[in-house]
Amino acid sequence: MEVIIERACGMDVHKDSITACIMTPKGKEIQTFSTKSVFLLQLIDWIKEHDCTHVAMESTGVFWKPIVNLLEAENIEFLVVNAQHMKEVPGRKTDVKDAEWIAKLIRHGLLKASFIPDRNQRELRELVQYRRSIIEERARQHNRIQKVLEGANIKLGSVVSGLMGVSSRDMLRAIADGEDDPES
Repeated sequence: MEVIIERACGMDVHKDSITACIMTPKGKEIQTFSTKSVFLLQLIDWIKEHDCTHVAMESTGVFWKPIVNLLEAENIEFLVVNAQHMKEVPGRKTDVKDAEWIAKLIRHGLLKASFIPDRNQRELRELVQYRRSIIEERARQHNRIQKVLEGANIKLGSVVSGLMGVSSRDMLRAIADGEDDPES
């Protein structure tokens, strides 16, 4: 097979470690790095020392994100490859073999990258997802309050339009203060 990319790096990325294999015309070199920031910077320096132009990584979850952020900052081409597609190849049992296999595949142009939006789009998505989770948590809390009130036979939802509105909170504060006359 024809080599398309002369200097490439393949990585097998996990939560606590990254096994990387650099392949160049002079041969291959394999190292394992921790995923702590200082070691990720060492990984990037190691890739740059070998003049790698492309990096491909197999990763699940979000473990690829810090590496991609650093590769983007250095203008190094990267591919995040679906781990399920890589597992279909028989005979590979170790992280070292995985990293080496990924490096071979990228050198021959045989990898298909997963879609990774640009950094601004990724950051916007994270903010939107976080906002959605906060809104959902607020709704769960409102439902819990409604359930507790109903369990205590306080039918506040039947007399107000919004359980968390000003009138509702005033009525709940009055009940908490011992007020039992609805007319006052």
